[in-house]
Amino acid sequence: QLQLVESGGGLVQPGGSLRLSCAVSGITSDYYHIVWFRQAPGKGREGVSCITHDGKYTDYEYFVKGRFTISRDVTKNMVYLQMNSLKPDDTADYYCAADRVVQPVCVMRAEYMDFWGKGTLVTVSS
Repeated sequence: QLQLVESGGGLVQPGGSLRLSCAVSGITSDYYHIVWFRQAPGKGREGVSCITHDGKYTDYEYFVKGRFTISRDVTKNMVYLQMNSLKPDDTADYYCAADRVVQPVCVMRAEYMDFWGKGTLVTVSS
């Protein structure tokens, strides 16, 4: 059983930056890829970025590529999402989720996730 806790959300002006953190805890013999999702008001949940259990492979959706950077500190069981050049369209609840490793790359599919955090709100507004 894994527990995931997001932090770092808040209010930021357009063009600003935030760094989200996902703390992963729990006892398990499995390895997990970590995926960031977001859900804007009135919209469905969408994948944002993912990183493999060893941090060697990352992927981004087109709408954040070049602006967001995902990273992982395996010694601290932490995953980070550095978000730069934020836009009002980035406003959403951001969730991290864990996908038990069954393939060497991560995928941003909500139905594949085994554990979810409760989310942190990011608001981009002037």
